[in-house]
This record gives sequence, structure tokens and C-alpha cells, in this order.
Amino acid sequence: MPTRSPTMFRALRHHNYRLWAGADLVSITGTWMQVLGVNWLILSLTGSATSVGLSLVMQALPTLLLGMWGGALADRLPTRPVVIAAQIAQAGLAAVLAALALSGSASIWPLYAVALAGGVVSALHGPALGRFGAEVVPPQDLPNAMALGSIVNSAGRILGMSLAGVLLPFTGNGGLFLVNTATFFVVIGAVLAMRREEFHQLTAAERRPGAVVEGLRYVLRTPWLLVVLALSFVLGSVGRNYQVTMAAMSAGPLAAGGGGYGLLSTVFAIGTVIGGVLAAARPRLTLRLLLVTAFLTGVLQALSGLMPGLATFAGAMLPIAAGAVIIDTTVAARVQIDSPDEMRGRVIAALGMVGAGAGALGGPVLGWLSDSLGPRAALEIGGVSCVAVTLLTAVGLARLSGRTIRQAACRRPSWRTPDGTPRSRAGAHQPSLENA
Repeated sequence: MPTRSPTMFRALRHHNYRLWAGADLVSITGTWMQVLGVNWLILSLTGSATSVGLSLVMQALPTLLLGMWGGALADRLPTRPVVIAAQIAQAGLAAVLAALALSGSASIWPLYAVALAGGVVSALHGPALGRFGAEVVPPQDLPNAMALGSIVNSAGRILGMSLAGVLLPFTGNGGLFLVNTATFFVVIGAVLAMRREEFHQLTAAERRPGAVVEGLRYVLRTPWLLVVLALSFVLGSVGRNYQVTMAAMSAGPLAAGGGGYGLLSTVFAIGTVIGGVLAAARPRLTLRLLLVTAFLTGVLQALSGLMPGLATFAGAMLPIAAGAVIIDTTVAARVQIDSPDEMRGRVIAALGMVGAGAGALGGPVLGWLSDSLGPRAALEIGGVSCVAVTLLTAVGLARLSGRTIRQAACRRPSWRTPDGTPRSRAGAHQPSLENA
């Protein structure tokens, strides 16, 4: 009997994932409302865009410094209590922001302190959140769940910023922060309402000293993982940070001003939703898909620097945004699925550290290129760099795959035992370009 083909929304068949996706939408909406409110509050107090950028650095820095510790905790501790504790901590920080805004405090330092504390919480609980997301669906549906998660993330971002824009004149920044405070309790309620018997528990790591060093050694001694993380770093630095290049293009060559930048941001958000839908429709997210999408997106980025007007540039941004989501979802899926369960949290932490580092480096680099050579040149240099690194990655992964096959052939001259029983293939944890 032919099997029924997987559906785009197959992860939603699971009760726990439906609760998780709904709570995630509410939480992300509140988060983006708070992001807009914090940025506007800092800008109102200081009149400096640099101050806004500094708050973003304060949030990202703990991930670079503490991310692997968070991964080690995630691999050892039950994820459910960690997630609930983190939601309570984040709700407390949002309430502090609301108190600061409603009290009319004119000091910027408490806001920086909250940003830093929020970064610490995110660094320590982010890997546990990733492991928890993998436990609410069976392994075969994890890529689809992650793709649907990217749709939820994009929808929450659009909804959150739209609601913040509508509510801000009436509630002020404090009202936005109070709304976000409430959203964390929605997540807690959803987690508590999940069915324990439907969780797909991952194997936990043993409690022993040196867990952080062990995680770093695993990453450094896993060639395919290093190659994929290196590709992710380049694509996430010079091939991302489109908020910088779109703003520079809008203010410079396109002469479109703030209205044009708003239009480009909307088009980009729509593109991310399209990318999530395309990723969810795929039965598998493979390394080949990653490489092809990264190559095409890099070419489009280089070509976008040649676009003569706002409409054509916006047209280029749409598939670029879709490609960015497919790339991010595929990297996250492969990194998780192809790593041992007991190392999952630390691998997720490594990916988070790469993302934080890429964002921290890419924004200033693209900004400097835009100021020095012009935004068109910045896009072209970034696109060509992404294409070159993608080709190098394809060569590296092909060689690693070939080496694994040769080693397996040397160890096992036959794939069957004398009685005809198939043997397990060596190198099963080494993903191939075609069927990973």
C-alpha cells in the first residue's frame, strides 16, 4: 500500500506541538512589541542610534561568553523545568522595564542592565529551549516543526511590530512591556498543559566535570559540523544584516527615505514567511538544499546591488529573505538531527554563539563598507563572498563524504554478513550531500 506523502503542516498533528506553536506565536509577538518599545525608549532618552546599538550588543554578549555553559546545562537537566524557570525570569525583567518606563526614569543604565540580564537568561536557557522544541515532536517531524517555527517567528514579528505601532501612542512604552510580561505566562500555561506521555525524550548527558570542554572538543573534532558552522558564520555576517544594507540603499542610491525603508522591511518580512512555507513543504532539509540555496541567495545579493530602483530592489529582497529562512532552518535542522542526543544542547549553543558572533561582526562590517565604498558595493562584496564560501563548503563536504565512504569500505569489505544480514554502515553520523 502506498504511503501517504507528508503534509506541509504534519508537525501540527501532535498535541504538544500545537500548544507550543500557539504559545510561541504569542511570546514572539510580545517580544517584538518590547523590542520596538525598548529601542524607542533608549532613542528618546539619548537621541543616539549608537546607544540603541549598544543595547543590542549587551544582549548578544552573554551568548558568546556563556552559551556553551547553557548548552551543558541543557544536556544534563530536564528541559521542562528549565523552560518554565526561564519564562518566569524573562517575565520579571519585562516587568522591571515596565516599572522603569512608567516611573519616568531618565537614566539609560538600568535599561542596559536589563538588556544584559536578559542576554544572560537567553544564553543559559536558549539551548534548553531548543532541546525542548525537539521533544514535542518525533524526530522525523523535527525539520517540519522547525520550518513551521520560522513561519511563526516571522508572523509574530510582523504582528508584534504592527501592534506596537498601534498601541504605543495610547499605552506608552510601559504598556508594551506589560503586555510582553503577560505573554510569558501564556507559554508557562502551554507547557504545563502538554501531555507527558507524548514527549519524545532525548538522551541526557551524564553529570560530570568538563562538560563545556567536552562540547567544544566535539565541535572541533567533527569536521562536517565545523564546515557547516563556518558557512553559517559567513552567511550570517556579510550575507545577513539586511536591515543595515536596506537602510543604506534606501537613504542613498535609491533615495527612497524612511518610507522606502519601511516598504523594504515589509517585503523582507513577507519573504521570510514564504521561505518558511517552502521549507515546511520539503519532506527533508538536506545539505544539498542548503548549498544550492546559499549559492543562489549569494548571487541574488550580489545582483541586488545593481538594481536601479526601489521596485526592482524590493523584488530582489523577496527571494533573498525566503532563501535566508531556508538556510537558517536547514542549518539548525541538520546540526541537531546529525548530532548525538546527549550533545544536542551544546551543539545548539555552538550554533547560537556562531549566530551572535556573525550578527555582532556583520553589522559593523557592512556598515563600514556602505560608508566607505557605498551600499551597492557592500551588497556586491557580501554576495560574492557568500558564493565563494558556499563553493568551498561544497568541496569540503564532498571530500569529507568521500573520505567517510572510503574508510567504511576499508573497514567493511561487504555490507552483508555471511548469513546475508545487512550490516550497519560505518560513518552513519556523517551526513551526505544527497540524503542528509
